[in-house]
Amino acid sequence: MSIFAGLDAEDYDRQYSDRYLVGRILTLFRSQGRRLGVILLLVIFVSGCGAAMPLIVSRGVDLLRSNPSLLTIFLLAGSVLLVGVASWSANWLNRRLLARTIAEVVMTLAAHAFESAAGHDLSFYDEFSSGRILSRISSDTRDFGDLISLASDNAAQVVEAGILAVVIIRIDWRLSLYAFALIPVVFAMGIAYRRIARQVTRNGMRAMANVNSEIKETVSGIAVAKNFRQESSIFKEFEAANHLSYHANVRRGLALTIVYPTLNTLAYIALAWMVYTGGISVTQGMVSAGAWYLFLLSLDRFLSPIMNLTSFWSQIQNGLSAAERVFALIDAPPAVVQEGSQPVPQLRGEIEFQHVDFRYKPDEAVLQDFNLKIAAGETVAVVGHTGAGKTSVAKLIARFYEFQSGKILIDGEDIRTFNLEAYRRQLGIVSQIPFLFAGTVAENIRYAAPAATDEQIERMANRIGGGEWLETLSQGLQTEVGERGTRLSMGQRQLVSLMRVLVQGPAIFILDEATASVDPFTEWQIQQALNLILHHTTSILIAHRLSTVRSADRIIVMRSGKIIEEGNHDGLLRSGGHYADLYNTYFRHQSLDYRPTGLDEFLEYKLKIDISADKKEE
Repeated sequence: MSIFAGLDAEDYDRQYSDRYLVGRILTLFRSQGRRLGVILLLVIFVSGCGAAMPLIVSRGVDLLRSNPSLLTIFLLAGSVLLVGVASWSANWLNRRLLARTIAEVVMTLAAHAFESAAGHDLSFYDEFSSGRILSRISSDTRDFGDLISLASDNAAQVVEAGILAVVIIRIDWRLSLYAFALIPVVFAMGIAYRRIARQVTRNGMRAMANVNSEIKETVSGIAVAKNFRQESSIFKEFEAANHLSYHANVRRGLALTIVYPTLNTLAYIALAWMVYTGGISVTQGMVSAGAWYLFLLSLDRFLSPIMNLTSFWSQIQNGLSAAERVFALIDAPPAVVQEGSQPVPQLRGEIEFQHVDFRYKPDEAVLQDFNLKIAAGETVAVVGHTGAGKTSVAKLIARFYEFQSGKILIDGEDIRTFNLEAYRRQLGIVSQIPFLFAGTVAENIRYAAPAATDEQIERMANRIGGGEWLETLSQGLQTEVGERGTRLSMGQRQLVSLMRVLVQGPAIFILDEATASVDPFTEWQIQQALNLILHHTTSILIAHRLSTVRSADRIIVMRSGKIIEEGNHDGLLRSGGHYADLYNTYFRHQSLDYRPTGLDEFLEYKLKIDISADKKEE
């Protein structure tokens, strides 16, 4: 197996032609038209200065031969200095404008890439590594900027080469033909080399994306790795990705660097031939020594950009490959497709599934002919074993995934016809593992309602257990939560997540309840926060706590993607069906009436009682 087997393209990757890439890149610069016009004029001026230098020196050599005076030398030196200063000044202004132009275009491209990534549904992130996506938004857009800078430098040299081509033809058209004969050879090499350069460049970028992905995953899960003493294991995984990147980039380096020595050799052969033929022309009186010097100097400067276009092919291909990867991310089609974009009025919250089929993968059916109706304002608890399809129901309501057939109606309207952004503004969602952004508690609470003030947040917080949970935070609402909320306990994170929904005031509330245990006092506070939300919303609760199940108006029992029972807690228990089994497995030990029967159950029950007592004393 090839060592590069791990560098497969993503499913959304595309291969664009160079012509398409260049055309699309040019469209990014449309808004920079005026600035590009100034840059073009400066490029022509700098190129003209570069082309004028050999002319000045050549004419000076001829003047010194006929009139070797101090004034002639002074004028020659002054002319060279003046042209040099003018060229430097114009070049400085050109690069300043170009740097700002490139920065703005790269910023726009990165924004488009990020917007596209953020707009994708969750199935996109299930399939593709976030580290690789990050690499396209950051590293590849930067490489794209390097391409534009390189193209600008080469454009200036090409303009200069065009001016010098006229000069060398006027000196001796026969010698010029020898020089021009080299150009097709150089470009033929470049065209033949293009495919190799693009392939090794793609592999190098994919390898670097793998390294970024490993680093991101390792840093995100470093606490788990340390808990299980897996530092050496994650280092081996990183080392494997790093070695793969090393081999890919060594191969890229070898492939890309071979072109420059080859072209340099061709250039020296051509220059040697021009020295020989030009020397004969001087001895025969066909051209003057100054003209011969001008020809050689002009020829060197003429060939330089021609050679650079091919010798810099590695960087050009690097930039084009970067652009290709970024455009592929931007062009990746969404899996969730809305059939309309109608305005969304204030929702009542009636939800209905009609014969819905859903699968994450073609061969993995999750929901089959699924039917469910939830009345506006109703609270429904969904229970079932892992894999029953509970969370999938919630994700489909949120339009995080696309269902394959059937309909989902919200207030009698097809969910696919809504403006998705406006619809989601009326959803409040708390995931099983509450996610908090680095910042303060207040900043996380007002995440979906930026206009909420600290006073409003504090008033709502005081409605939960008299606000005692705020007193457990070192600085109240201004307490820093840390990355992903790691400075808070699981219970505190759940309360902050629920407060975030409470401040938002949604019409539909979805709770995928956390399975982690919390002390009884925190659970009581969480239930109070839940009650405040449930009172004003249509709620779907993926329940793991008995208190949550009992607070629901209706309990839906699922198995293998289908509803097999529904009703209230007492009625379902009396029926002795699947819910009764679930209750005995997951919920019974949470009941105040629970009494352990065996030794193992007693020890487990006693341990939980002791832990709860210790937490109360604290």
